[in-house]
Amino acid sequence: MNLLNDPWLPVILINGQQTNIRMAEIVRPDIQNLAFPRTDFQGAAYQLIIGVLQTAFAPENEDDWLERLQTPPSEDNLQQAFEQIAHAFNLAGDGPLFMQDFDSLESAKSSSVASLLIEAPGENGIKLNTDFFVKRQIVQQMSLPMAALALFTLQINAPSGGQGHRTGLRGGGPLSTLVLSNQTDATLWSSLWLNVMCLSWLQQAIKNEWPEPDFTDGSVFPWLAATRTSEKKGSAVLPIDVHPLQRYWAMPRRIRLIPEEREGQCDLSGMVSKPLVSQYRSQNYGANYEGDWYVHPFTPYRGDPKKPENERLSIKGQPGGISYKHWDVLRLAADSSSGANQTPALVVEHMHEMAYQLADELQDQLRLWAFAYDMDNMKPRGFYSNEMPFVALPPALEKAFFSEVKRLQGLATDILKQVRSQIKKAWFERSEDAKGDFGFIDLTFWQRTEVHFFTAISELGKIAKAHPDYLQLSPESARRWLWSMQRSALDIFDETVLSSEPEPRKMKDKIQARNELKAWLNYSKKPIQQFKTDYQVDVTKPQEVNQ
Repeated sequence: MNLLNDPWLPVILINGQQTNIRMAEIVRPDIQNLAFPRTDFQGAAYQLIIGVLQTAFAPENEDDWLERLQTPPSEDNLQQAFEQIAHAFNLAGDGPLFMQDFDSLESAKSSSVASLLIEAPGENGIKLNTDFFVKRQIVQQMSLPMAALALFTLQINAPSGGQGHRTGLRGGGPLSTLVLSNQTDATLWSSLWLNVMCLSWLQQAIKNEWPEPDFTDGSVFPWLAATRTSEKKGSAVLPIDVHPLQRYWAMPRRIRLIPEEREGQCDLSGMVSKPLVSQYRSQNYGANYEGDWYVHPFTPYRGDPKKPENERLSIKGQPGGISYKHWDVLRLAADSSSGANQTPALVVEHMHEMAYQLADELQDQLRLWAFAYDMDNMKPRGFYSNEMPFVALPPALEKAFFSEVKRLQGLATDILKQVRSQIKKAWFERSEDAKGDFGFIDLTFWQRTEVHFFTAISELGKIAKAHPDYLQLSPESARRWLWSMQRSALDIFDETVLSSEPEPRKMKDKIQARNELKAWLNYSKKPIQQFKTDYQVDVTKPQEVNQ
């Protein structure tokens, strides 16, 4: 079985049917999207295919990139390009195997294949019978391709897993960001190709030597050479030790799948398959990636603006999911002079440079797809996925656009703090000492106001195209943004505090808290009145929140 030669890739066609294809068939115009049974697998498969394209079929320059976007290559041409790396994508046999340890690990301990799934309960959880929410034995066998994709998903997201079980190159549970097309006739090829970068651009962005890749010595695909183990200090893998393309193929875990030549139903896909995988062997102290890897193609990074010389850290999944409060770091670069120190994923930066060469209708339909595991060390708390507008704008306006976005996000954050404070005051006599998780208030607020934020951002993008010399939200758009925030704040307060039958003696406190919130939303000098002044909001129009 070979991931580049065999028809294993599940896709959904434009007519709604599902089928399995060879990877070179991704250029077919009737394929709409991948069709994996799990969102984390869907995201991992996108990264896998994009990595293959970047490794074996990268465009030399912008003209090549645009030509292949508009006129996809033939299946034969793409398969011919894949042939140069196909030897690295075998799943079974005696030779090196995809994402698996160079050693067969015959003496290593075996585990259930379900343990490849990041959310699966660990040995301790099963021993102590604490697997309440994700039960053991739900997945007992997988088809070989599904097991390989589970392995790939683990390698690129690898959280800490006990002594010597290394985290991924981007850290455990990194946030991944891809660029998609939201056009109704968008094909799988177009969504994939939007994330493949020109070599001429990429070499400058990496700021590192980009030698001709050797696809046989382990510098690109680490499983093709003897495993670099990390039992001793000083054995870490540094960026200078390998080819930059290894960012797509980093392999921190030492694992070997154990295929069984029998037929049965895959517990993930539901398809009858042969062979099946129910066990794998693993060994600790695999590759330990250290050093400045902060330019991974799919992940945004943030550093300390007061110490810009320090290493930047990858953005991780966090409780509460992915909302527009994260949009600036997903989309925009900012240096320490802007009060931030952040870079979006390389694929986003590349599209930032390329977007204005696209047709207007595609520019307007570009989307960001962000997804991540929220990890607490080795324990997953959830998997989040969200799509947001990309907003194409001239590269020269990035700094001014960032400033405007932070103003809008800052206003939202200030209002949320006030909502949370007044809800706690309505509930507790000593609200400052109130304990508990109030994250549901934040989550409701960000979700409720998201559409209004992106309406304002879309308006700002149009202003950037029409009047690049003066980039500021119009007074009317600013008024609508402020009004939507005020209304949402009071609605959330009412739904949270006043929706249940109150005790008569508590009603006075609740009404007082609501009145204080309404007064702050209407008359606070900072940020409400300051925002109205800065954006010249017409105070003669109805603006007070009176409900």
